[in-house]
Amino acid sequence: MEKFFSNNRKWVAEQLKQDENYFKRLAEGQSPEILYIGCSDSRVSAETIMGTEPGEVFVHRNIANLVPNTDFNVMSVINYAVCHLKVKHIVVCGHYHCGGVAAAVDTCDFGVLNPWLRNIRDVVRLYQEELDTCEDEEARQKRLIEYNVYEQCMNLLKISEVQKAVAELGLKIHGWIFDIETGLLNDLRLDYRKMLDSIKCIYPRK
Repeated sequence: MEKFFSNNRKWVAEQLKQDENYFKRLAEGQSPEILYIGCSDSRVSAETIMGTEPGEVFVHRNIANLVPNTDFNVMSVINYAVCHLKVKHIVVCGHYHCGGVAAAVDTCDFGVLNPWLRNIRDVVRLYQEELDTCEDEEARQKRLIEYNVYEQCMNLLKISEVQKAVAELGLKIHGWIFDIETGLLNDLRLDYRKMLDSIKCIYPRK
């Protein structure tokens, strides 16, 4: 473990060499414009793939980048980001070769993980007919990963604070996919306003 502390000291030295007030400014507070909700997968580091610095992105990660409205962890992050940090963008970023999605389509019993994976299995149920038309299992999983991002963005839009920020502050919702095989980020270009209009009668803002 010592290598991590060594790496940290080197990083600190490099930052101070470039700017002696770097950490002083970091300690003064944060004002990120983006909330990034991504997967906990060790291969997908938000700051690395986006090329950002500390303080630029508010990050929440969990298995398969889910936004279940019953999870107080993710809901607290969203509330803080939207109501206090006043972020201008929320990104839900999935990635191909996602172990969480692969587990969700497996018939094995994953014990304590089952309730979490059920959120992804619900996406399978919603899009079962189209998923069954995919040419092979890899294509099927990739399509499911994209649908999962779409549905998690939809879950975001069900939240009253998010609806209010979209209407009053111009908050934008984005769905991205990180392709591990190429290293590239892909924008699904979701029409979040149309998505919101489609659910307003069911999930009205209070």
